[in-house]
Amino acid sequence: MTSLTLNLDSIIKLTSEQFYQLCQDNPDLKLERNAQGELIVMPPTGGETGKHNVNLIVQVALWNEKTQLGEVFDSSTGFSLPNGADRSPDVSWVEKTRWDSLTIEQKEKFIPLCPDFVIEILSPSDNLKKTQKKMQEYIDNGCPLGWLINRKKQEVEVYRLGQEIEVLKKPQTLSGENVLPGLIVDMQKIWN
Repeated sequence: MTSLTLNLDSIIKLTSEQFYQLCQDNPDLKLERNAQGELIVMPPTGGETGKHNVNLIVQVALWNEKTQLGEVFDSSTGFSLPNGADRSPDVSWVEKTRWDSLTIEQKEKFIPLCPDFVIEILSPSDNLKKTQKKMQEYIDNGCPLGWLINRKKQEVEVYRLGQEIEVLKKPQTLSGENVLPGLIVDMQKIWN
C-alpha cells in the first residue's frame, strides 16, 4: 500500500487548527499535509520498518537522556513547518532552548517549528523521490541535519543545511556531527 494524496482546494482550504482537529478526529489515520495544502494519507509501516524505527529512536533517546540537550520525538509527532506543511518524521529531535521557548499549548499540539534533526526510513510503501523531496523540505525549513535511510539499497542520504546531499554506502555508524554532539548511531541492526 502506498501513500495517498488528496487535493481538497476546490472544496476547502484547511487552516492549521482545522488540520490538527481533523487528525484528532481520525486517530487511526496517519495524515500529513504538504506546503500546497494537499493531505497525504500514510499507510502503517510493516514490521521490519517499525522494528528498525524503534531501534533508531532508542539510540537517539539514550544519547539525549545522557546529554539532556533536547527532546526526541517519534513518528506520531506532528510538526507545523514554516512553509505551512505539517509533517511527521520517523525520528526527530529539537534542541532544548527551542523546545523550552514554546508555550504549553504549542507543545500539546503540532509543534510549530522545524526539528533540528530528522530521520526518515524508506519503507517498501514509500516513494523514494517523494521522500527525498520531504527531506529537502525539512532542510529548506531550517533543519540542520537529516538522514534518509534506504535499507533496500543499504544507503543513507545525509542532508545538511547549506550543503550538497552526501550518500553513504552501508555505513556501520552515523554521527550526529555538531548538531547532536557525541551521538554515534550503530547501523548494524538496521542493515540486518
